[in-house]
Amino acid sequence: MKKIMLVCFIALGLTTQAQIQTPSASSHTKMEQVVGLTTVTLDYSRPNMRGREVFGNLVPYGKIWRTGANATTKFTIDKSIIIADKELSKGTYSIYTIPGADMWEVIFYTDDSNPLITEFEDSKIALRTMVEPVQMPMSMETFTILIDDVMADSAVLNILWDDTVVPVKFSVMTDQEVMTSIDQALSGPAAGDYFNAAVYYLNSGKDIEKAKTWMNMAMSMKETPRFWELRQQSLILAKAGDKKAAIEAAKKSLAGAKEAGNGDYIKMNTDSLKEWGAM
Repeated sequence: MKKIMLVCFIALGLTTQAQIQTPSASSHTKMEQVVGLTTVTLDYSRPNMRGREVFGNLVPYGKIWRTGANATTKFTIDKSIIIADKELSKGTYSIYTIPGADMWEVIFYTDDSNPLITEFEDSKIALRTMVEPVQMPMSMETFTILIDDVMADSAVLNILWDDTVVPVKFSVMTDQEVMTSIDQALSGPAAGDYFNAAVYYLNSGKDIEKAKTWMNMAMSMKETPRFWELRQQSLILAKAGDKKAAIEAAKKSLAGAKEAGNGDYIKMNTDSLKEWGAM
């Protein structure tokens, strides 16, 4: 009896613990490419031809295709790009296509939860464009998406399978970003730079007069300073010995905190005003 129980226990352990791992019929791929100053990420599955006729058969013409297998292809950009003179805002999209013998429609869809759809919701179409497919001189066994022809301001999203490639050219706003960066750098520090430097000096016990100067610069560059910024200014002013200005800044911070309903800043400012003899 003990031997039988031992055998049953071992068999049960093998049944509950053993896991057989097998490869997916369509391999998963994730890739990242920087184009200019924009990061583009692709996340998709790659089916194989396996001797099948692909376009017009396995992938019918005129019907919505999720552009891959297992799940929709995910296309993520950290900055806006331009496709066919239309702007695609930063974010993550599902790429759907409607293949055709002479033209393909490529759709960037805001729903990236892998919906298997037979028709689109207009409100979820971020961008759609028509692209002419190109026949390749060789056959691609495994479905592939590449970002090629990478330049400082553009690249091509190539959808390849069998002997067909669908090139979707896109542009990035590198020149605009660089020119903005140059203007900012040459015009001197921004309000945030002065603010961060001043707070660091306050918290590190460094030159408080320099912190005061920087904080005053930061506040002068802001049309409407926020209550948490005014709180830091009041602390710097108080430490620098300018109690009158510190009280004024704290009162403004308190008013802003009350308007925002922020209890923590209401208490901190109230405590400071009491400590400075203003309440």
